[in-house]
Amino acid sequence: MTVAPATAGALPAGPAALPERRKLLIFAIMAFGQFMALLDIQIVAASLNSIQAGLNAGPDEIAWVQTAYLMAEIVMIPLAAFLSQALSTRWLFTLSAGLFTLSSLMCGLAWDINSMIAFRAIQGFTGGAMVPLVFATGFAMFEGPKRAAVPAILGMVSTLAPTLGPSVGGLITEYYDWRWLFFMNIVPGIAVTVLFPLLGKVDEGKPDMLRRIDWLHVASLAVFLGGLQYVLEEGPRHEWFNDEAVVTAAWFSFVGAAVFFERTFFSTMPVVKLTPFKRPTFVMACVLNLVIGFGLYAATYLTPVYLGRVREFSSLQIGTTVFVTGIAMTITAPIAARLSTKVDGRYVIAVGFAMFACSLWMFSHVTSDWGFWELFWPQVMRGLAMLLCIVPAVGMALNGVPPEQLRYASGLFNLMRNLGGAIGIAVVNTWLIDFTREHASRLSAAMGETPDKALGAMQGLGQMAAQWTPDGARALQMAQGVMGRIVGREAATLAFADTYMLMALLFAAALLIVPFAKPAPVDGATPPADH
Repeated sequence: MTVAPATAGALPAGPAALPERRKLLIFAIMAFGQFMALLDIQIVAASLNSIQAGLNAGPDEIAWVQTAYLMAEIVMIPLAAFLSQALSTRWLFTLSAGLFTLSSLMCGLAWDINSMIAFRAIQGFTGGAMVPLVFATGFAMFEGPKRAAVPAILGMVSTLAPTLGPSVGGLITEYYDWRWLFFMNIVPGIAVTVLFPLLGKVDEGKPDMLRRIDWLHVASLAVFLGGLQYVLEEGPRHEWFNDEAVVTAAWFSFVGAAVFFERTFFSTMPVVKLTPFKRPTFVMACVLNLVIGFGLYAATYLTPVYLGRVREFSSLQIGTTVFVTGIAMTITAPIAARLSTKVDGRYVIAVGFAMFACSLWMFSHVTSDWGFWELFWPQVMRGLAMLLCIVPAVGMALNGVPPEQLRYASGLFNLMRNLGGAIGIAVVNTWLIDFTREHASRLSAAMGETPDKALGAMQGLGQMAAQWTPDGARALQMAQGVMGRIVGREAATLAFADTYMLMALLFAAALLIVPFAKPAPVDGATPPADH
């Protein structure tokens, strides 16, 4: 019996048959576009204060500069598979790059916080389409050893971009202006938008799919994931379900999820297909990627927050301190690529998770005077571990996936990493708030148990304050303020230490999953699709 070379919705034989040089150029352009989209997630992290001042925004409003991007991106990532089939990879990627560039320009020209939030949402939505497309296209174009290099390259892009975001953002804000965080995308964005349609014809679109699209499925996907992202972003700041808006968003997300899964299984034209989850290895890889996303985004978030909140570092100082992790990642990339072709991926990912847990354990010894050199080795260890985690995870997820499922598998796999990041930031924020409150209470109680030492410290601070003002009452008030700040700083430091320790335990626990994630071969062969 003769088997048709491609089924409906599959990537045709075309991508693998393209000339080698052209494939490399297509892959390089797509990887660069993905880097731009992922860099912009965290590029504002170290510069929110400058943006807030520039737009006259409030503390709660400025958080939406990041939240709007993440909410929109997380909706587009699983939707990109359907749109790439309807429009073709060539035109969806081109359209995404063009709109991402235009929205970056408008973010730089934003005149108030509301316009900034709107343009950041568009930027995140269009950037989100570029992220899964490059994974699916890379695995479709290359076979054998070259396919094995795809996870290493894209793994480095996926981890390096958000890691470098705060560093790049801090440097630009310090030496230029926060608006250049967005203007810097314009020239490379135009280059990608112009070059890709000239080279990137790797498949054919099916525009008739758009006429039969299940709009209820699209709407439920947006409400489900958008609401979930809102809850995870805003929950820690508003004590979770004590806030009416968070409760409302949670209910909308729950209803959206129910409709989304009903449409996924019963729609005649679903926009997201969950068939890749029939493969146990894909399920394991997604769970591991969820943990990787938790660690990647939470650790990338925590270090700048510690440096700003405890050490009171400037954007430039934060950027130059956290840059170490990115350098360590680039060192590991060729090692991870080589190991992925020679060693069972489970061994590689086990070493990666163990090293990541070790780095977090090293972070858990943090004190209130840690700076560049104290953070150096923990950051190096984390950078070395990251690609050893993600490269084999990508291989486990996408090697052996039938061509007609590759787009959807890529979207779902990348969605897991972003969801892990959203959950991670929400959880560590909650831990920091709770642990800081708990440690402040304990430190205050300890001072009450040793009143002589506390009184001596206050007298010393009062004598120092007296050098600045002859008013005794004013000097005492200043001494009390300094004491309060010291207690707050030490309580926050202990909270960071506890948070890092819990994250280390999470990565250690994830090692229990690794033996069950049997990887597929890296020879380009794919099993028959499930029917």
